[in-house]
Amino acid sequence: MKGKQLSLAQLHRLAVTALRLHDTSEENAYRVASALVAAEADGLGGHGISRLPSYCAQSATGKVDGHAVPVETRVADAAIRIDAQHGFAFGALAVAVEKLCELAPKTGIAVAAVTRSHHCGAAGYHVEALARNGLVGLLFANTPRAIAPWGGKTGVFGTNPIAFAAPRKDNDPLVIDLSLSKVARGKIMVAKQNRESIPDGWALDSHGQATTDPDAALSGTMVPMGEAKGAALVLMVEIFSAALTAAHFGFEAGSFFTAEGEPPGVGQLLLAFAPDPLSSHQFYSRIEDLIEAILRQPNTRLPGDRRLKLRKQAHNDGVFLTHQQYEQLTSLGMPSK
Repeated sequence: MKGKQLSLAQLHRLAVTALRLHDTSEENAYRVASALVAAEADGLGGHGISRLPSYCAQSATGKVDGHAVPVETRVADAAIRIDAQHGFAFGALAVAVEKLCELAPKTGIAVAAVTRSHHCGAAGYHVEALARNGLVGLLFANTPRAIAPWGGKTGVFGTNPIAFAAPRKDNDPLVIDLSLSKVARGKIMVAKQNRESIPDGWALDSHGQATTDPDAALSGTMVPMGEAKGAALVLMVEIFSAALTAAHFGFEAGSFFTAEGEPPGVGQLLLAFAPDPLSSHQFYSRIEDLIEAILRQPNTRLPGDRRLKLRKQAHNDGVFLTHQQYEQLTSLGMPSK
């Protein structure tokens, strides 16, 4: 397949340039590019560079304020509220991680509520940052409507990711990142961009019928993981991430993909736990006991093993972009005439 191999540094520079040319501040462009490149390196293409065209378009139209500076408010001893100001989520979540790393070791547990936010990218990216600072992290996020209530045909909830990360003494953190739809909606967008069909069972069209057409899927709804039980979990995450943060619910939020319309205004809730006080300083030995019990069995592995292998490979060899992806990326970085 024709294409181009780029180092992560090259990919980051191209993404920053593209965002800067589409009315994004230097600091925000750097943060957004870092998150997209990290997702690309981890093999999470639906949250990687494929998002850049829509991000640039939204910043250019003002649907996302590319110059927004998050505003934080301490609302309790161990709780902060962060207004993302309709900017990209990454700046607000970086503030959340920084403040939780200060608060949680003192209070045992701390929480950050992010409101008026945008797509948070690969949710594991944010909780992994907490775990690398010795905290157990948990993130709930809501997204524009894509999942119908169980038995319904019209989307009310988003695909609503959950992410969890736990630190380990001598290993990379254990990171679990999952969407509550059978697959992340970004995978359907990638299929659309590549003019490919999607597997049966991922999505329903606007009439509630199964479809393999990504356009029909994007106009319809996603199938929740675990069917009725998954739909209940989606509701729970909607309450954590939007009701608790006073953000838009999925059915109120503008699209993450189109440049037109109102800002999405979604929310994220980030929790951090200091493991030592709660576990009487036994957390690190206990989690290794659990992991040993898992890996003792043949054919088992930990969540994230594949991601970490891909990350190491990407840091060594870079990432491959198809000709179409590379042309699109470079065209975004060209000044308009």
